[in-house]
Amino acid sequence: MAVFHAPVRFFLGANTPQGFVGFADELYDPTDGWQAYLIKSGPGTGKSSLMRRIYERLTALSIDAEAICCSSDPSSLDGVIFPQLRMCILDATAPHVVEPKVWGAVEQLVPLAICVDEALLHEQAAEVRRVTEDNRTLHAQCRKYIHAAGALLKENRRIGAAALDEEKVRRLACRVARQEFGGTGEGRLTHRFLSAITPDGPVVFHETLQALCPRIYTVEDDHGAAASLFLSELARHAQRAGVDGIVCPCPMAPEEGPEHLLFPAIGVGFTTSNAFHKADYPVYRRIHATRFSDTEQLRARRQITAFNRRAARELLEQAQGLAAEAKVAHDRMEAFSIAAMNWDGAQAMGDAVLRKFEAAAKRFLAV
Repeated sequence: MAVFHAPVRFFLGANTPQGFVGFADELYDPTDGWQAYLIKSGPGTGKSSLMRRIYERLTALSIDAEAICCSSDPSSLDGVIFPQLRMCILDATAPHVVEPKVWGAVEQLVPLAICVDEALLHEQAAEVRRVTEDNRTLHAQCRKYIHAAGALLKENRRIGAAALDEEKVRRLACRVARQEFGGTGEGRLTHRFLSAITPDGPVVFHETLQALCPRIYTVEDDHGAAASLFLSELARHAQRAGVDGIVCPCPMAPEEGPEHLLFPAIGVGFTTSNAFHKADYPVYRRIHATRFSDTEQLRARRQITAFNRRAARELLEQAQGLAAEAKVAHDRMEAFSIAAMNWDGAQAMGDAVLRKFEAAAKRFLAV
């Protein structure tokens, strides 16, 4: 399948040092008039193809969309969100399971699995189990390398934090917040991954940031501590100012502060630039972490931090290779279902769902 390019893309989840982490439950709000179509089916049953059809049809009608991509295969979709319609369609199966919260009134199931010839798959159960276990094992090995790389980068972050003047960071965050955020209220912060370790290596959807946020601040920070604190403070100020935002953690340290912050409603974004992902495009303002740091203290630990970065990069290259092997195993998993699918039935089910999205789009455009 060709690489899927879209102006606005996020990852549904990512392999992290803590295992697979995702924010599927934050993709729609069941209390705010949303409708969610949850696809329940296995690999190779047409989930991504159906979501791509709906995405292409509605964006052709000029409906805004967020493409939610799979970190194990960025060319594949795990979901599509249409904020203007308050509608979405998601791959709701493992490892990013979503279950109905208000069955029927909010969520509808799209059971593509019923179009599979289960008898034929059962005949091949031993081989299906074997390739499924291969895929699971390779992902587990991939996460071990990510965990090791994360430990090295965490040590660099600790070194950066020890040399950091936190009060200076907070004062700048307060000044920027006064400039960019106005009013008071209770802003809503949702979470997405803007980056992930994929079979293609580390991927950051910089074009999403640029599409949603014409004015971008970047923090140049190879240690990570200053950027993490600065963006955490900005997220807190934005929430208190009533500004809704998207918090994007780093997949190498999702428990730390944000790596990217997006405020689409006001067109302002904040990103971290480092040795693993450079913000090498025009930005509104570049902030260098060294302005907050004891540079002599950092210089004394330079050999250690440089070694940690090199070793982390090598570990992540190993993780990338294992992720690529896992994708090969996943493709073999898909082949079993592809051969066992009733594709006419799947097409009819997909057509029915597509018509519902088209009808909603036409009602929206008619207003």
